[in-house]
Amino acid sequence: MQRLNAMVSPRILNAIQKVVEREGLSGKKLRQAVVELSRRFTKERVSLRQTYLDNWLFTAAYLQYFLPVNFAKIQRLLDEMPIPEATRPVSILDLGSGPGTGALAALDWWQQRQFPHALSVTVIDHSPEALRQTKQLWDRYCEAGNVGEVKVETHAANLEGQTWMGLIKQKAPFSVIILANCLNEIYADTTDPIGMRAGLVSEALSLLDSQGTMIIVEPALRETSRALHQVRDRVLREKRCTVYSPCLHEHACPALINPYDWCHEERVWEPPAEIKEIDEEVGFIKDALKFSYLLLRKDGKTIVKREHDVHRVVSELRQLKGEKRAWLCNEQGRQEIGRQDRLVSTQNEAFDDWHRGAIVQIERIVRKEKAGKVSMLGRIERDAAVKIVRSV
Repeated sequence: MQRLNAMVSPRILNAIQKVVEREGLSGKKLRQAVVELSRRFTKERVSLRQTYLDNWLFTAAYLQYFLPVNFAKIQRLLDEMPIPEATRPVSILDLGSGPGTGALAALDWWQQRQFPHALSVTVIDHSPEALRQTKQLWDRYCEAGNVGEVKVETHAANLEGQTWMGLIKQKAPFSVIILANCLNEIYADTTDPIGMRAGLVSEALSLLDSQGTMIIVEPALRETSRALHQVRDRVLREKRCTVYSPCLHEHACPALINPYDWCHEERVWEPPAEIKEIDEEVGFIKDALKFSYLLLRKDGKTIVKREHDVHRVVSELRQLKGEKRAWLCNEQGRQEIGRQDRLVSTQNEAFDDWHRGAIVQIERIVRKEKAGKVSMLGRIERDAAVKIVRSV
């Protein structure tokens, strides 16, 4: 089954280049800012409490390098969610927007899909500078021509405060609500950051259309991913929504049982030339889209029909001596499954195409007993049918 290859629209890359060039920043300083931002995003996350997007050099670095990457992630998830009804305008809310990554991804997605109705996007961020960049990028994109009826409205507000809801409540319900890489940056200094973040998600869900989708994207780091799993569990306990994807159940996240586990995605993509150039200069490798995510809905829709023999692959397919193994997850929890090389058959050959994020169906899993104990490792036998239900 072919895996989709994410690409960034040339139109958005052109818009980014125009904005960055307009401010006169490029070259060595820009590259150094990319390295510094990367360090803050991964190793020194406490520094993110500072308003890095109010520093134009960091903003330019973000636009040039990180925005296209996050743009591609969000577009993959827009493509994954159920398509909004074509009978009414599409309304999108981008919370904690930064320079409008979610808003721009939605604009380009809407433009490519050629929806027959208008698009309205509402953007909220605490940084006026980030909102200014959002508007500039939006205008540069639309100036390319042939853009339908679109509207963007920006609001400066802190998501940790109480004012943001009042600014936009009258615009609800929204078809799509996006929280991209923002949950991990808020409520960090509170005594219960998970509870506060879950409360924000629940509050935002009240603004979602009954047939809409909430998209939450977080970095693929263990710390941020496990925090997202905890937020997921808190929100689901309130029964205000269900998970469309990636989870195949609403039980407590089994990745939280072991403190060293976490669940994240790795999607194929084609990096733009600008990203490749920066990677070569600073020694980075952005050869895949890595992130953790949730798609939440109120109508109970799920990405596939849930069955006891349907699982999501939550690891890479690992080649060991004489066999291959992968970790799977569904309502039964996380389990390691293997197939010995000598048992390859036409029935189970789809096992060789497993990849992180794929949804698979296994006719039968065997656990052998030794010395009165049942092995934790499940095995696929020669005659067991294996199918990839959905690739990524």
